[in-house]
Amino acid sequence: MKRPIAFSGWLLLLPWIAIFLVFWFFPLIYSFILSLTNYRLLAADTQWVGWANYARLLADPDFLISLANTAIFVVGTVPVTTVISLGLALLVNGRFPGRAIFRAAYFLPSITAMVVIALIFSNLYARDGYLYLLARLIGLNPPAEGFLLSEKTALLSIMAMDVWTAAGYYMLVFLGGLQTIPDELYDAARIAGASRWQQFWHVTLPMLRPVMLFVIVINSIKSFQVFVEIFVMTKGGPLNATLTGVYFVYETGLRRFDFGYASAAAYVIFLIIALISIVQFKFLKTGWTA
Repeated sequence: MKRPIAFSGWLLLLPWIAIFLVFWFFPLIYSFILSLTNYRLLAADTQWVGWANYARLLADPDFLISLANTAIFVVGTVPVTTVISLGLALLVNGRFPGRAIFRAAYFLPSITAMVVIALIFSNLYARDGYLYLLARLIGLNPPAEGFLLSEKTALLSIMAMDVWTAAGYYMLVFLGGLQTIPDELYDAARIAGASRWQQFWHVTLPMLRPVMLFVIVINSIKSFQVFVEIFVMTKGGPLNATLTGVYFVYETGLRRFDFGYASAAAYVIFLIIALISIVQFKFLKTGWTA
């Protein structure tokens, strides 16, 4: 009886396994092989170059700039998004009239197409756009050419938009975590004389550790892969100020048709994401205590 049951289980898994092998495993292996060649789409022949593409990356100033910009993007958006989304979750977790409307309003940007959001913010950030005019009204000196055409503000502007877009989604994740915390823990803390801050620090945060781990890791991976915003709003400019790792891969592979070099860059980014994710898992699972 066990063999037919096992066979049925594998039969049900077969469509997923086929999709996994064709659309994930095979491209992953094939792209690594390509990264060891000088394969170009329009070239007559392909030569095996070994690790030359990876050595070339280490000396490529554009790639190093893209990694630096990506690091700034991740470090600048992930902590801010995490704090804001947790704060929003704490606010909408209470009982008050119309809380469903607030939850939906905060969540709405995260389900709106990023292309649409990027186009809207491109107009808001442009010279004489609403945000540009608002900055002047409150006494600031925005760049004369607009936020997205200045090296100093282009990346920061996209980071601010990303935080605004993503906070609602992670708010919902934190909200789900908050609603799984037993009320008895808060009752015991109040009986022990704990203040609201002490309850948050010693009850809420430790109980949210798995959710916090999920939010930080997933948001970090998403931020390392930032592409649509760059593609729609700045194309990596001005002067590579918003050039990120994934956009570098796109430019190298799909614009210059240097697929071997682009595959090497993609693998370097993949390894960086994997290492950072492992560190985050280790730190948030064992090293952080509230």
